[in-house]
Amino acid sequence: MNFNYSNPYLSTRLPVFARNVVSTSHPLAAQAGLRMLYNGGNAVDAAVAAAAAMTICEPVSNGLGSDSFCILWDGKELHGLNASGRAPAAWTPEYFRRKYGQDVATPPKRGFDAVTVPGAVSSWVAMSERFGKLPFADLMQPAIEIAERGYLLPVVVQQKWAAATPELQSLPGFAQAFMPWGRAPEVGELFQFKAAARGLRAIAQTRGQAYYGGEIAQAIERFSATHGGNLMASDFAAYQPEWVKPIAKDYRGYTLHEIPPNGQGIAALIALGILGHFDVAGLPVDGVDSQHLQIEAMKLAFADVYRFVAEPSSMEVSVDQMLDNAYLASRAKLIDLKKAQDFGAGNPVKGGTIYLTAADENGMMVSFIQSNFMGFGSGCVEPTFGISLQNRGHGFSVDAKAANPANLVAPGKRPFHTIIPAFLTKDGQPVMSYGVMGANMQPQGHMQTLVRMLDYGQNPQAACDAPRWRYNAGLEINVESALDAQTVQGLAERGHRMEVINDSYQDFGAGQFIWRAGDPKVEGYVAASDARRDGQAVGF
Repeated sequence: MNFNYSNPYLSTRLPVFARNVVSTSHPLAAQAGLRMLYNGGNAVDAAVAAAAAMTICEPVSNGLGSDSFCILWDGKELHGLNASGRAPAAWTPEYFRRKYGQDVATPPKRGFDAVTVPGAVSSWVAMSERFGKLPFADLMQPAIEIAERGYLLPVVVQQKWAAATPELQSLPGFAQAFMPWGRAPEVGELFQFKAAARGLRAIAQTRGQAYYGGEIAQAIERFSATHGGNLMASDFAAYQPEWVKPIAKDYRGYTLHEIPPNGQGIAALIALGILGHFDVAGLPVDGVDSQHLQIEAMKLAFADVYRFVAEPSSMEVSVDQMLDNAYLASRAKLIDLKKAQDFGAGNPVKGGTIYLTAADENGMMVSFIQSNFMGFGSGCVEPTFGISLQNRGHGFSVDAKAANPANLVAPGKRPFHTIIPAFLTKDGQPVMSYGVMGANMQPQGHMQTLVRMLDYGQNPQAACDAPRWRYNAGLEINVESALDAQTVQGLAERGHRMEVINDSYQDFGAGQFIWRAGDPKVEGYVAASDARRDGQAVGF
């Protein structure tokens, strides 16, 4: 039967209540995580298995050549993991100027000169070794099975797959991996990725060593050299993920935690620090006043983030300085409640991604995100092991006189990063593991959904389903078509320049949420999954 897979009717999701929960943007990945929990594993085992499966189920956003970040509650304390990639040893500003001209501003968007050393696989190994219960090889098995047997292409993923193909089809290895019939698969067609199954099996058998210096790294080096890149097996062998302490900001009696720079999670903390100076709850939840205030707070946050955030050792101001309460109070005073503004960076006192979450009845909660950055990333796919490589190098600057000189490319340096997991606590105890994927939409989604929950009491699924806006630059924002028409008109009257968009996949992010309802062994959790993707929240 040749079904029409467009749906003219509103589809409503409801929260999931369970003691063991996995929430992802693809059902098979959610089930992979649940399988680990059924087999006696914990939330870390579930998250790693789901993450591996996601590289196969949603290749438009992530792959075996992704970066990742994680925030997890181990039952006693919070941990952060930065598995973002570092620049190859050959990368300098001069390297890019020689190849692309003296006026080049950034590394290219596609191709091997966009690829930093991928960190996602290292994060799986690090998480499993430190906190997992099951053998690492077991965690890879669902993904291997999905890659070998294949799966029927879901609706939302197919749309992005087809849209990306014209730009990427000529890049090394892309057509072989992702155009099995000389085109993008259609909805409901079987997609198999046997090369990635080989890659996953090698990763499973060697606990990641094949990837970081072994046969996979060597294959990537050869493939890179063939196509004009400078990725070396030695770059992979030198790579290690970094355990970090999350940064935090209080809001309405709760504390939001984010990964510190080189990521953009600090933007959500800045915006909430500014909103804390206003009575948001006293404004109608979907009204123009509330939305305008949130937009302006987010603009102020991004103005500072884009100016100052980079690899921490290169930043000219500290995180503490950017989050200083007095400084944020001064920034809040710049907001005109009746007028949209284009803010510049402040002066702190000196001194296209997948997200998933898992929680178990013993109280472990995992907030995890991994990404190839822009759609299929670099577009380069190593053919022997199915390594679809990210394009995070595009996030560097090549110009020392750029707006943020701290983000200048250098060997072994990490670029400014967009992917960010989030975690909420209250009085030092875990409350919610969550994230909203989608480029610069991520901190905006963190803020918008959290305001809905904490200021307006909306449940996680309702807060997730609610229409969103997205700040771009200057006075420009995008809004979802479901946003109240009077609110849209009111925002326009205040000077916001808007485009109403129906495509929500990348533009407005997609979230997964797990809220702790009480004792995990007794009450369990409340979980939500975003209808903007193909996924689901599952549990038992």
